[in-house]
Amino acid sequence: MTPSETNSAGGPAGQTERTTPSTAPSAGDAERHVPSPAWELLLPAASAPARARGRSLQAALREAVRSGRLTPGTRLPSSRDLAADLGVSRGLVTEAYEQLTAEGYLRSGRGAGTWVGDAVRAARPRARDLAPRSTDARADFVPGTPDVSLFPRAAWAAAQRGVLAELPHHELGYPDPRGLPRLRTALAELLARRRGVVADPERIVVVSGVAQATTLLGLVLYARGMREVGVEDPGSPQHDALYAAAGVTTLPLPLDDEGLAMGPLRESGVRSVVTTPAHQFPTGIAYSARRRTELLDWARSVEGFVLEDDYDGDFRYDRAPVGALQGLDPERVAYAGSVSKSLAPGLRLGWLLVPELLADEVVERKRTMDLGYPTLDQALFARFLERGDYDRQLRRCQRAYRERRDTLVAALEEHFPGAQVTGIAAGLHVIAALPERYGPQERFLARVAAAGVAVRPLTDYAHARAGDSGRPNVRLVLGYAHLSPARIRAGVRLMAEAVAGRGAAAAGR
Repeated sequence: MTPSETNSAGGPAGQTERTTPSTAPSAGDAERHVPSPAWELLLPAASAPARARGRSLQAALREAVRSGRLTPGTRLPSSRDLAADLGVSRGLVTEAYEQLTAEGYLRSGRGAGTWVGDAVRAARPRARDLAPRSTDARADFVPGTPDVSLFPRAAWAAAQRGVLAELPHHELGYPDPRGLPRLRTALAELLARRRGVVADPERIVVVSGVAQATTLLGLVLYARGMREVGVEDPGSPQHDALYAAAGVTTLPLPLDDEGLAMGPLRESGVRSVVTTPAHQFPTGIAYSARRRTELLDWARSVEGFVLEDDYDGDFRYDRAPVGALQGLDPERVAYAGSVSKSLAPGLRLGWLLVPELLADEVVERKRTMDLGYPTLDQALFARFLERGDYDRQLRRCQRAYRERRDTLVAALEEHFPGAQVTGIAAGLHVIAALPERYGPQERFLARVAAAGVAVRPLTDYAHARAGDSGRPNVRLVLGYAHLSPARIRAGVRLMAEAVAGRGAAAAGR
């Protein structure tokens, strides 16, 4: 039966009349009503198991009103007639009508029948998905995305089964807002061993990624009277919105070859600054030992804090990773990290190690924000850490990402002679500076976009961009972790063909 063959009540066309929402039901309406011989939308509910039949009937009626299949003003059959049509007891239908009338989905008049209420607005037919998705580009070098196909499904599933079998019942209650002691202990051991932090489990807070850690810190700084925080320029564009949500303004501060430039920082008047010292995003430099010392001296002198985002500190390919800045002064550095680059961003799992001065305030903010991170996920990750699965995953990712970086560097050398890859051999992206003959940058970007290649210039991550679009030199931030070696080579070749004028023509065929 097609939609055009049914009336608004779900029965055959012409067999049931309805009033508009503004028309009051009358005795004449009752006389004109002819019960539908089959309310097809309710038949599945009527055939449900006996114990669930009442709830199923109510849910089916409720959804029919929400979806618009039963529109406002539609008159429903009498409870006796509908019960006969569906082959259920009259009491079941009466109870469903009464329940939905109490909820506002239906309305009834004494001796005048039951009608679909006016208050309900039909729901959208489906939920939209606002999750960020990769572009439709033929080659996508936009940075920041790991290879989620490397997610260790088998090991994760084994850890999940183990946790479900062994988790004490009481741990399914509201957790410590800092996180399960078991997980905080495992994280303290991991971070001390791999990143050189001073890791006290009592000062670790399990969070929903670095984004939540940033918001928590912003709220605490605001409560302490700090209305402005310094950020690296160029730097992550997400910091602005995250701190703004906490009422804190970001102040862009320039970099030099050693890290955050100290002169502008001292002159800025800020008392807290966000940094990525192990592998600065996006320039790819590592802060020098001297600059780390100067930065901590500054923090002590202003009684302020350094907020360390260790977003990819585990991935260094030419030597052992540089230890975290927090290890040098745990009372002046708040340290944040996550599994977004090592496992998957969708897990929304991270950690924040806070100075003692901020610990109580951060924990209280975390408690009022969400009452703690999900306990099952915490216990699962704790087991994953304890069994060595996370270390194995880090080694697997490191091998894969190192190969892909080497492939990208070799492809750039082949197709863009004279290109320079700057920054340390680390992380999930490189900075590629192309010779002047490939510029100006604006024309280069237009040509590669026309050929279906998604790239981001370094200028996209700068706070002050005036006059950058016409610069002769092309400096690109190229992400590679999410691409196979074959796709990396093909993507760089597409860029070269586009610049030579062949890619745009091929894309148009």
